[in-house]
Amino acid sequence: MTVKLKVVRSGTWTNPVFDELVGSHAGVDLDVFSVSGADQEAWSKLAQAQVYHLMASRDDLPAQWHVTDELLQRCPNLLCVSSSGAGYDTIDVEACTKAGVAVVNQAGGNAMSVAEQAFGLMIAVSRRLCEQDRRLRRGERFSREEVMGHDIGGRVLGLVGMGHIGTRMAILAHAFNMTVLATDPYLTAQEIEQRGATPVAMDELLARCDIVSLHCPRNKETLGMFDAAAFRAMKQGALFITTARGGIHDEAALAHALQTGHLRGAGLDVWSVEPPPADHPLLAMDNVVATHHTAGVSHEARYNIAKIAAEQIVLLAGGNRPPRLVNPEVWPVYAQRLRQALL
Repeated sequence: MTVKLKVVRSGTWTNPVFDELVGSHAGVDLDVFSVSGADQEAWSKLAQAQVYHLMASRDDLPAQWHVTDELLQRCPNLLCVSSSGAGYDTIDVEACTKAGVAVVNQAGGNAMSVAEQAFGLMIAVSRRLCEQDRRLRRGERFSREEVMGHDIGGRVLGLVGMGHIGTRMAILAHAFNMTVLATDPYLTAQEIEQRGATPVAMDELLARCDIVSLHCPRNKETLGMFDAAAFRAMKQGALFITTARGGIHDEAALAHALQTGHLRGAGLDVWSVEPPPADHPLLAMDNVVATHHTAGVSHEARYNIAKIAAEQIVLLAGGNRPPRLVNPEVWPVYAQRLRQALL
């Protein structure tokens, strides 16, 4: 069975392979709308959409184009919503499930890219690389011993989340002879072990690890999870690394933990507001290495994500179930709505 699906995507940047694969498929009618300056035209296109592919980063897409109850009500033909990344901050999954709308993400497509940058942040913080760079550029004169850092080799690494990215983190960590501990409520202890880590409870992970790295989704369970109490529970002199999502860690509490010397440093790729304001307290600290939510943004990762997204939509056009369903419980309702759409 081949279904002629009306696919609409937000007009934010994507690798051209998405439009090439989706646009050339006989079972798909692809359209793109501008995210600014032509709202009436955009709503007209979305009202016809059966699949809506949109930017995953909440601050890169105007809020009116996020998938909310309101958008779903204005777009009654929607059958599926496709995130442009592994995350889906711009999509209210609960509202979609209630409306019988399938949600797909592109989990795993940028996993190696994120893991590489997490390790880059880890090394940069531990070896004080960015501090050295800034001081040299300012023309300061200082001894090498003044900026002496620490090796990460042989340290204890704690992974909060052991999905695609966490699994790749464990592989890289073993190459540095690190001990890897992990916690993940969605996996059994056996599954965590199979992915290369020793399963532990969160309190043990915080107490034992020299470096804690976040690789969990932003949801009701994780929002605000790393608060002042969590940072106090971390090992004295530990490093905090996150390439997960802003809002999972409390930025003020982290700043305090760094200012008091309880934590030795932090590598931050994600922020509550992206980009963070220039006067953000964390940006003023030499022991913080900051990046602009770019861990999953490499040429290779962007290509992989766009290709996987296109392939999932092509599967939908063939009447097939995509492999990366965020809300699998909706599938029977989706299938029934699809059949009704074909009548």
